[in-house]
Amino acid sequence: MSLRRGVLALLLLVFLFSALFLVYALNIYTPVPVEPEWAVLGADSIPEDAVTVRFSGTATLLFSDGETQWMTDGWFSRPGPLRLLLGKIAPDLSNIERGLTENHVVELAAVLPVHSHYDHAMDAPEVARRTGALLLGSESTANIGRGWGLPESQIQVLVDREPVQLGKFLITPIESRHFEFPDPAIRERALGNPELTVPLVPPVRVFDYRVGTAWVLHVSHPKGSWLIVGSAGYVEGALQGLDADIVFLGVGGLGSQTADYRETFWRETVDATAPTHIIPIHFDSLTGSAEGPFRGPVQAVALISGGQEETLLFLHDKAADNPELHFSVLPRFEEVVLFD
Repeated sequence: MSLRRGVLALLLLVFLFSALFLVYALNIYTPVPVEPEWAVLGADSIPEDAVTVRFSGTATLLFSDGETQWMTDGWFSRPGPLRLLLGKIAPDLSNIERGLTENHVVELAAVLPVHSHYDHAMDAPEVARRTGALLLGSESTANIGRGWGLPESQIQVLVDREPVQLGKFLITPIESRHFEFPDPAIRERALGNPELTVPLVPPVRVFDYRVGTAWVLHVSHPKGSWLIVGSAGYVEGALQGLDADIVFLGVGGLGSQTADYRETFWRETVDATAPTHIIPIHFDSLTGSAEGPFRGPVQAVALISGGQEETLLFLHDKAADNPELHFSVLPRFEEVVLFD
């Protein structure tokens, strides 16, 4: 009997420890890997004809020149960690409505997911439906739109290096790569079999949102130019010959890569385009609140693809080594002037 009680007690301790670790891993958030002094505030007033940006987190950016508005990703749902782990996900209509309201969006020319994972493309068809926008992206993104019932008249498949004109904005999509998840099983599920070949009808599992094509976007406007790097991936030589005043630099998972990888990523994005201004994006939690201060990923995600401290150290060193570069972290939802 004493042996049985001992085994039961041991099993109970293992269960309790596992439960406590699960609570910790899914509810404790890491710090964001950016320096507090890089934070900027929204503008008190917007000069006429200024080009502005609003940041909602991850890689959702709203650009406007007072005449035309367009958005990357349009992702606001942010399902919690347990649902991602155990359940199925679908666009959260109330969160989408709140996100569009906070961004003062009524009408958009286009919404453009930088690739087709759920944290970039899941909400985009509903954003397009509510705003009359074109859904621009890969064939995988198009099939996410079709699965949501978006009409073909609002879907346009991008072609590598074929520019799209939206008002005075000229957007050139350039095929790139998603960063490589360090865990082989996660990497295979997230990046293997990358294309969605049939309409995707939610609710579905998180990995049913295939990566599709990972785009880097080069944007030019009479006021200035910028590059949007939505994932910390690269194709060597792909950006040679392009200039950008600003780089919106996706750093999610960058710290989980090797030091050599980080240096090559910087060389192939920042050094290749010679900007004067770096704005980190995709540094915040995918499961935290869609409002309030930004937080880093939960511990469970940080263990899989984090490296937050390494990301912060890398960016800090680059800022120190390149004093001519200006680093900024955007506030949530507030309008910031890029060019006036």
